[in-house]
Amino acid sequence: MGDYLISLAGTPEGARLASLLALTAAVAHALFGALQKGRFDPWLSRAVIDAGFFVITLPVVLFFVPAPGLRDLVILLGAALIHLVYKITMARAYEKAAYTVVYPVVRGTGPLVTVAAASIFFHEHFTGVQWIGVACLSGGILLLALRNLSEEKIAKQALRIGLIWALACGFMVAVYTTYDAWGIRVAENAFTFLAWFFFLSSFDFPVLALLRHRKTPIKAPFKALAWRGLSGAFLGWISFGGVMLATRLDKVGEAAVLRETSTVFAALIGWFILGEKVGPRRLFLMSLIAIGAVIVELGG
Repeated sequence: MGDYLISLAGTPEGARLASLLALTAAVAHALFGALQKGRFDPWLSRAVIDAGFFVITLPVVLFFVPAPGLRDLVILLGAALIHLVYKITMARAYEKAAYTVVYPVVRGTGPLVTVAAASIFFHEHFTGVQWIGVACLSGGILLLALRNLSEEKIAKQALRIGLIWALACGFMVAVYTTYDAWGIRVAENAFTFLAWFFFLSSFDFPVLALLRHRKTPIKAPFKALAWRGLSGAFLGWISFGGVMLATRLDKVGEAAVLRETSTVFAALIGWFILGEKVGPRRLFLMSLIAIGAVIVELGG
């Protein structure tokens, strides 16, 4: 399967599969973000999700993929460290501000930096039309954040700190997307890289959460936490794994931009499932984000 995927890289079929993977990752990531924010402490939520990664991935690394070589192991440890910093910035942002404010800021900042980084490191240059699409998408996402921000009632200081962490998290999204794209491209086998990445990055947040709660008991029910952990891990495999494979098959910048349509899917989830009001302005911004993604996809 890994060899077949590599054979599609750089082909029209590979580009189509990469687009499908990136869009699937967008839907999964919108659900993943909602699970982490949720009704529990975001540090605890992320810890049980990482524990879910361990449970799901352990049989894969034991029975289905070989152990990585020394070079791949070093690259994987670097990826785990970068994702740890990303997870910390995400948890900090969720601690301070609402999901509907934090999530769009993170997702709107990420593609701008990723496209620039892909140009420098992978020599993947966007056309002028595609940059217009990036401006529409990121602009729409950030305007959506401002729209949600105007409805926030929390203290300004907490909100300001939350936004700073969200911007830092958006930068880390660009860092891990670029690094992971490089790592999975030089890895001997894409699926081995994915499996060991999820396994090696599953230990840090459970340890951090235990340290944070060593003096305060965890009051959340075990069944709810277990469900959240396994569901989040499944969605994480689809989200992070999908976009990693997309960057292996096609351009990094295009995969990153399509993945950030997760903001639209997050809004649609809130609209149709959670019964949140959307309104004409938010609907317009959602349309602007979607149009930007289409322009990027068709303008290359």
